[in-house]
Amino acid sequence: MWFRNARVFRFTKPFDISAEQLEEKLQADVFKPCGPQETSRQGWVPPLGKHGDQLVHSANGYHLIALRKEEKILPGPVVKEAVEEKAEAIEFEQGRKVRRKEKDEIKEQVMLEMLPKAFSKNRRSFAYLSTKDGVLVVDSGSAKQAEDLASTLRKSLGSLPVRPPAVEQAPAFTFTGWLNETIDLPAQVVLGSECELKDPSEDGGVVRCKGLDLKADEIRNHLEAGMQVTKLALTWDDNVSFVLDEELGIRRLKFGETLQDQLDDVDADDAAAKFDAAFTLMTLELSRLIPGLLEALGGEDRSAIVDE
Repeated sequence: MWFRNARVFRFTKPFDISAEQLEEKLQADVFKPCGPQETSRQGWVPPLGKHGDQLVHSANGYHLIALRKEEKILPGPVVKEAVEEKAEAIEFEQGRKVRRKEKDEIKEQVMLEMLPKAFSKNRRSFAYLSTKDGVLVVDSGSAKQAEDLASTLRKSLGSLPVRPPAVEQAPAFTFTGWLNETIDLPAQVVLGSECELKDPSEDGGVVRCKGLDLKADEIRNHLEAGMQVTKLALTWDDNVSFVLDEELGIRRLKFGETLQDQLDDVDADDAAAKFDAAFTLMTLELSRLIPGLLEALGGEDRSAIVDE
């Protein structure tokens, strides 16, 4: 159980919930497959899949949950072709032109006929709550998908006072300062070989760099021309590598050999134990990484956070 991405939400006021309370709340919105005429459905499923039946997997105060979404796939060209065939048949049989409004009605009818036989696409999204760290962390590279999960969880719980974290200075300002050396690079941080540069002007361009020395003259020339760094590949404390963007989205998480070696010591034949060990190692590492990153980016802006 390693997250590949991390979208962080900060609790804005004290919030506490036990694994048992969370389980009870999620049971009301457990996943059920799409009905014959439904285009999509979502609900909570056991994070351990076939190896567990609980909707909440807890370890050391971290509560892991999983949201499953099913969507029926109706290829646009197939629907369009069926609509055109029906419209042409009406025009031929009735000797009249089929207008747009009627075509829209035909399209709805066609989709209803096709839905029971349509293929389904399923996606599971994982997240964990840590009330002691004050965060909800979603494994998603998309801000929208992460917000959708948070909204669904808010609906299930009745209340979920979270928002993306904020820092005292713009991340792009800090990233740029690290590369042009006007801001000291934190001791825990090693630059990777990937970044994205943007011209802040209204019609400015974007430069994406991969496999380069980020201190090279080529990068420095772009910075001197006024471009800002909006994404940056980093390694944290020699143990976690990732790409961080200006919205504080963490993508392409890779955990180091130290954690992998610890996981290898767990009985490989016990899938549940392996899952639990990986989740524990990951959450402990992220519990150090997240506040460390916020501090490295100029400190967290906690003006909208109500402490106990």
